[in-house]
Amino acid sequence: MTRSTDLIHHPYQPPAEFDAPQVGVFKASTVIFPDVAAMRTREWLNKSSYTYGLHGTPTTFTLEERLATLEGGTHCILTPSGLAAIAHVDLALLKAGDEVLIPDNAYGPNKALAEGELARFGISHQLYDAMNPDDLAARITPRTRLVWLEAAGSVSMEFPDLVALVQLCKARGVMCALDNTWGAGLAFNAFDLTPGQGDAPLGVDLTIHALTKYPSGGGDVLMGSIVTRSDALAKTLKLSHMRLGTGVGANDAELLLRSLPTLALRYRVQDQAARQLASWCQHQTAFAQVLHPALPGAPGHEHWERLCVTTKEPQGLAAGIFSVVVDSRFDAHRVDAFCDALRWFKIGYSWGGPMSLVVPYHLGAVRQLANAHLHPGRVVRFCIGLEAVQDLQDDLAQALRHLQL
Repeated sequence: MTRSTDLIHHPYQPPAEFDAPQVGVFKASTVIFPDVAAMRTREWLNKSSYTYGLHGTPTTFTLEERLATLEGGTHCILTPSGLAAIAHVDLALLKAGDEVLIPDNAYGPNKALAEGELARFGISHQLYDAMNPDDLAARITPRTRLVWLEAAGSVSMEFPDLVALVQLCKARGVMCALDNTWGAGLAFNAFDLTPGQGDAPLGVDLTIHALTKYPSGGGDVLMGSIVTRSDALAKTLKLSHMRLGTGVGANDAELLLRSLPTLALRYRVQDQAARQLASWCQHQTAFAQVLHPALPGAPGHEHWERLCVTTKEPQGLAAGIFSVVVDSRFDAHRVDAFCDALRWFKIGYSWGGPMSLVVPYHLGAVRQLANAHLHPGRVVRFCIGLEAVQDLQDDLAQALRHLQL
C-alpha cells in the first residue's frame, strides 16, 4: 500500500481495557460494518448496535441513558435545543385536524410555534389557565391530542397543580407533556407525581428538558431532550427523529456528560441563593410582588410545597429563578434603567449557567388570559448564577437607586 492508503486503512486497534472518569467521545457520520449481513441486521432503536452517527454513538447513547435516569424515565432522545425538543414532540404526535392545548404562561416560543408552523400544518391550539384545572377541562375537545404542562410558569413563576392537571388528562384520554427544564429532573419526579400512592404511578406521558440550562451549566451548549417511560411512544418519537434528522454533535454531548455529575450541587447552590435574594426583595418597597414558588403567598406555593417538599427534601427544591413585579408607579423607562444599572446581573436570556442574568418583561405583551394572581406592573426576572450572594444583593441595592430617581 502507498502511505496515503495505509494512513486511512491502518490495521492498528488500541487495547480495549481503558477506563476513565469521563466517557470517550465518538465522532461519526459513517459507521463501519464488518460485513453486509451486519449492515442489514443491525438495530439502533434499542441501542443494541450502531448504524449511522445520526442514530447514535457510544457517547450519545450514554448521555441518553443518564438523562432518562435523571428524569425518572426509561427512554431518551437528544435534540439540538429545548425548543427543538418541543417541536419534535409536536411534529411526531400531531397531524392536521388535531388540537394542542398550551398554558398561557408557557415558554413563549412554544406558543409561537403553535401560532406559526403548527397552524400552517392544520393543527389548531388553545391557551388555558394553568392555575385553573377547570379551565383546562372546559377546553379539551374530541380533537385535543396533546396538552402541554409547565412548572413553574415562564417568567411569572406560578406553580400549577400538576397532579390535578395530569389526572384530568388521564381521565380524558389525552396525552400530556411537561416542560421540565425548571425542575431539571431534581425538584420532583414527573413520572411519579404521587409516590407511594398505589401500584400505578401517576405521571406525565413525556418530558422535554432544555439541557442548555442546568445540565450544561456553562451557558455554552444548546441541546434538548425528550424522555418517556412508554415503549410505544418512544418508538414513535425515535422514528420521527430518524426522519427529521435532528441530531446533536459529539462535542456538545461530551460537555453535557462532563457537567452532569455536578448538576445537583449547582442546582442546590443556585436555589438557595435565589431564595435568599427573593426574601430580601420582599422587603423592598419598589417591588409590589415577589414571584418564587418556595415563598409563602406566591402563586401556586401550596402546589409546589405539596409536590416538592418531601421527607428526603424537607426544604424542597425550587431552581435559581425568581421574578419581581415592580410597583406600578415606576414606568418602563425606570425599570429599564434599573436593569441597566446592575453590574453583576448581565442582560441576557437563558439561565442555569455560572453568570447571573436579568431581563425585564411586559407581561401584557406575552399573556392573553387574565392574571388575577399578579399585581399590576412590569416584571423583572432574575436568574441566579454562582456569584457570592452578598455581592448580588449589594448589586440589587445600588441599582434600586436608579429605579427611584
